[in-house]
Amino acid sequence: MDRRRFLTASAAVALAPPSRALPAAASIPTPPYLAVLEALLQRSPETATAMGLDTGVHAALKAKLDDGSAANRLGIYQAVVDAAPALAKVSASGPRDAIFRATLLWLAQAARPFASFPYGAVSVDSYPVPYVVSQVEGAYQALPDFLATEHTIDTHDDAEAYLDRLNAFGPAMDQQTEVMRADAAAGAAPPGFLLDATLTQLRQFQNDQNGPGAGLVASLARRTAAKGIAGDWATRAQAIVDGQIATAAQKQIALLTSLRTGARDTAGVQALPGGDIYYAACLRLHTTTDHSPQDVHRMGLDEAERVSARARYILDEHGLNGLSVGAGLTQLSKDPAQLFPDTEAGRQAVLDFVRTRLADMRTRLPRAFSHSPKTPLEVRRVPEAIALGAPGAYEQGGSVDGSRPAEIYFNLHDIGDWPRWTIPTTAYHEGDPGHHFQGSLANEAADIPTVFKALQFNAYVEGWALYAEQLADELGAYDADPLGRLGMLQGSLFRACRLVVDTGLHAMGWSREKAIAYLIQTAGSTPNDARREVERYCAWPGQACAYKIGQLSFLRLRNDAQQQLGSRFDLKGYHDAVLGYGALPLTVMGQAVSDWAQSA
Repeated sequence: MDRRRFLTASAAVALAPPSRALPAAASIPTPPYLAVLEALLQRSPETATAMGLDTGVHAALKAKLDDGSAANRLGIYQAVVDAAPALAKVSASGPRDAIFRATLLWLAQAARPFASFPYGAVSVDSYPVPYVVSQVEGAYQALPDFLATEHTIDTHDDAEAYLDRLNAFGPAMDQQTEVMRADAAAGAAPPGFLLDATLTQLRQFQNDQNGPGAGLVASLARRTAAKGIAGDWATRAQAIVDGQIATAAQKQIALLTSLRTGARDTAGVQALPGGDIYYAACLRLHTTTDHSPQDVHRMGLDEAERVSARARYILDEHGLNGLSVGAGLTQLSKDPAQLFPDTEAGRQAVLDFVRTRLADMRTRLPRAFSHSPKTPLEVRRVPEAIALGAPGAYEQGGSVDGSRPAEIYFNLHDIGDWPRWTIPTTAYHEGDPGHHFQGSLANEAADIPTVFKALQFNAYVEGWALYAEQLADELGAYDADPLGRLGMLQGSLFRACRLVVDTGLHAMGWSREKAIAYLIQTAGSTPNDARREVERYCAWPGQACAYKIGQLSFLRLRNDAQQQLGSRFDLKGYHDAVLGYGALPLTVMGQAVSDWAQSA
């Protein structure tokens, strides 16, 4: 998953800087998408930076952070909601434009309900979240990494903009503290176990900033020195960090500590006011379908049974036939022969192993794709400062011009979470032909309006990455590695179990403990990984359902096209069709595939 969920792109390629500010989104000029993009960037300066659009007439955005107040609960989606009425009145210029317009109109309809809830927000990740501060959300969690990796420093003005953003960091935390206070008063405080995890990370954030040149200060000092930018940057940054940021962090810790007293144990948003309606809206936005929680739950159970049968066969071949699938996977995960040393050298060996498997995959891609992205890909370790709440692995997109490569991150805090046989499928999911491949192709496409490179649809993005795991098998990546194929099946089983667990937590009253036990017993997850995953689902309701539902849609549409076209079906052509617009709602993607099949 892309940690910040925004594809990064080059402004010079995707959007020629206008000579003046664009009109308001509601006026919808021709072409209409520039106005929507302008409104989106003004609402989210962080998106402008992530996309490389904080230059030229938008240079002032580089010194700002997103508005985290209750008045901006819809975040970047507000720009789409505002644009929708006027956009609906303008006819599409052709089939391709019809796909883009349908995408914005669908998103406006799906996002609009979140404005009516007196709690939560659409986060900078473009996720609807019931708690604006958690172990996976909040300025304290996102901004240090954002400032270190996405806020570029090449000039004196860039360094000053960094300090401006540091000055805005404390107020951003204060905004979220006040939203949390009001949300708690409205009956929407997080459960106690999420507060515990969040407080642990907030205190770690404080520790990371202690001492001269630590954390946020070190990033600025190191990069200005590397570029030869004169100035006493460290002293100025340290004053801000030790002053308003430290004060804001302490106030946030104080509030969350007070909320911990008497906090509920119930895990799901079903416990919140209007929680059933809220979860249904989350499920719709993440899956881009109208499946009910009950439908999704049954789908997960059926898929778990189907995939388990395939995994059973491989486990039996390796002498684990006396155990359940979950127990067999767990035992194999503890096999010393499959574990890397719990040392720095062992962690480096994991990263090297990932690089080797990705290099092999790149030799196979021409059999399934007409072209590949030019954006380079690097493999990195998740920083320890955010490892406790970070996902197991994620991808961060690069720039079109190659000045910033794409990166995939592996969370190696607990190296026992990464037995050798589980690693290749994660590399293919995050790298090629998964997130990096899909996202970079979209970034580099000149015929995709830039606003669609900023918007994300989880079911498409994560569904493609899970489809890519299976495609890797079809391309022969596991022919000499049966345990690697088992890793692919475990990944597929895990995503099926997510359908069961997420709906169980948020619609069927499951406890955190029941959800953790289900993942351990059915998917063979390690206890640490299962706990981290379940707590993530509690903070991101519906998000975990996007993967499997998206994958099944890619496979179903491919099968339908094969049935329709027979010998005329071309796998490369199908991939061109589903990748040619950037991320889409699944229903709109179905129309794109239908258009391609008719033309074929």
